[in-house]
Amino acid sequence: MQAIWRGVVVAESDDVVVFEGEHYFPADALKREFTLSSNRRSMCSIKGSATYLSLFVDGDANQDAVCSYAEPSEAAAAIRGRVVFGRGVQIAD
Repeated sequence: MQAIWRGVVVAESDDVVVFEGEHYFPADALKREFTLSSNRRSMCSIKGSATYLSLFVDGDANQDAVCSYAEPSEAAAAIRGRVVFGRGVQIAD
């Protein structure tokens, strides 16, 4: 599977976990050359504390488009060490 933003593959892996309808890629599948740090944090009652990265492609930024849960709850253990995409990032086979 691929995560694509602005026509650029920002992550690619055959090891994708679907959790609550979202596709979680291994963190090392994320092409870090397309990321910027973010100060955003959030909390999910099911998954735990989330941290974010922004995407940066061809001069355009997609704020907080990448999310990860470093210490997910036991119920969400399958997403540990993975990233999920939002904000217009397309997931394709």
